[in-house]
Amino acid sequence: MSEEKIRRLIQAATEQLAFAYAPYSDFKVGAALLAKDGRVYTGCNIENAAYGPSNCAERTAFFKAVSEGQREFEMICIVGGKGGRLTSYTPPCGVCRQVMMEFCDPNGFEIILATGMDDYEIYKLADLLPMGFGPGDLKGGGGDSGEI
Repeated sequence: MSEEKIRRLIQAATEQLAFAYAPYSDFKVGAALLAKDGRVYTGCNIENAAYGPSNCAERTAFFKAVSEGQREFEMICIVGGKGGRLTSYTPPCGVCRQVMMEFCDPNGFEIILATGMDDYEIYKLADLLPMGFGPGDLKGGGGDSGEI
């Protein structure tokens, strides 16, 4: 992956912090999702007083992309922090990792965690979700037959 792509995603994710709705936690998160066709879908976290209906930045980006017919993704950048200050890496929660597993090749999809243009780490989805359960697990063959 080129340095230009990485910087473009970090910038787009960082810009999303301005749109985050986090009145309860004040932990603002931005994400920028790169589709294989080169389009970038962005998202921010959106909290809710009932907490359960809240949505993470990563899922916001994925849901926007999928709702527009996109199904193939290359990488995502995630930034976040209290008050929108990028002081440490913000890895995706378990629910977001599972959504990524639904649409991405765990050994090919890359996750950029950044605190700035020159401070980032890149992981494969498989590194952050070992032994993940995805669509392939539901397609015939493998699995337990239920017999003892």
